[in-house]
Amino acid sequence: MLPASVTRSLPPFVLALAAIAGLSLQSFAPPVQAQQTATPKRPQAAGVPQVPPLPEGTPEQLMAFVEGLTQSNVRPKSREEMMGYMRDVAAVSVQAADRILAQVKPADPLHDRAAKMKLQSLTMLGRLGDEKASKEMAAFSQTLVNGPSVELANEAKRLLIVAEAQEMFASGKLDGGAALIQKTAAMLTAMPDDAQTAGLAMQLAGAFEHLPGGEQLAATAYSTFGPMFAKSGSEEIRAMGESFAGTLRRLSLPGHPMEISGTLLSGKPFDQKSLAGKVVLVDFWATWCGPCIAEIPNVLEQYEKYHDKGFEVVGVSLDEDRDALEKFVAEQKIPWPILYEKPQGEGWRHPLSTFYGISGIPTVILIGRDGNVVTLDARGEKLGEQLDKLFAGGK
Repeated sequence: MLPASVTRSLPPFVLALAAIAGLSLQSFAPPVQAQQTATPKRPQAAGVPQVPPLPEGTPEQLMAFVEGLTQSNVRPKSREEMMGYMRDVAAVSVQAADRILAQVKPADPLHDRAAKMKLQSLTMLGRLGDEKASKEMAAFSQTLVNGPSVELANEAKRLLIVAEAQEMFASGKLDGGAALIQKTAAMLTAMPDDAQTAGLAMQLAGAFEHLPGGEQLAATAYSTFGPMFAKSGSEEIRAMGESFAGTLRRLSLPGHPMEISGTLLSGKPFDQKSLAGKVVLVDFWATWCGPCIAEIPNVLEQYEKYHDKGFEVVGVSLDEDRDALEKFVAEQKIPWPILYEKPQGEGWRHPLSTFYGISGIPTVILIGRDGNVVTLDARGEKLGEQLDKLFAGGK
């Protein structure tokens, strides 16, 4: 998820609709689903108003019409209904923007507002699967890159990077990843204090990190952007950069030892020496994390299968409520040690989580008998597969 500052400048109707539908305008994920370019008329749905045709009017009236579309109390019965409404709003917004741009001069403040509305509405349509809109967005962005408005030019550059990343990720080929990192770095060099560009860089690095085969590109992105963030005059951007060091530390773990320290739930200090010669799964989790809880039966199954052969699990809890954690561990009869520290400051930060730049949970790290990390990806079936290899032949 992007920092709030990244989306702060987006029109309220775009933010509201995107939030309701669970979409991110600058997400690098492929479109939601393939759609026909021409959107068929939808039947009137209770709670979801029809978007009326764009009326005639002055540029000011057209802009007011679009901005007023969200004044209705939209109560969709399904995500599909909301996506249909979003699609219609975005389509009429593009029409309004085109009419406004045809009537106002570039020096008119309404010109940039309309151009930005067109960019963002085309992006929304593209995210909803309209390939024609995606191409139109790219073409329109190119006309703005060297235009007189610095703000519009930068918005266009960011959207072009997003579009290129989406296409690359959808293809499954990451050959253009290094070039994307350099394009983003160039923007950061020119605008070291721009939160939106910093957010784009952060999301790009995170996207690489969570893609199969993208680990090296993620490391390159974090090592490239981190020092640039550190030199920013923005306190918010510098804070974003501080987490990069931990992320790089985690990404460099495979083949190297992992430092594990902290306090057990019992209050006693944890001794990493107790893990010597064992295969260890380090599990960053919390009781409020649904996917974490869903993974526990799988870990328990492997624990029961291999614990007597030298398999250990160390849970690192990111809970804030100690009582809830203790109750859960007791009720579920969790047999492995749990590290817990009272959160200091904002959020669910455990010192070990901060040290390794954990930005999402569950995060699991598998360590071999020699103390070196085997993999950063050992969830689900992959855990059993890795353990079968490590304990093959009764080792």
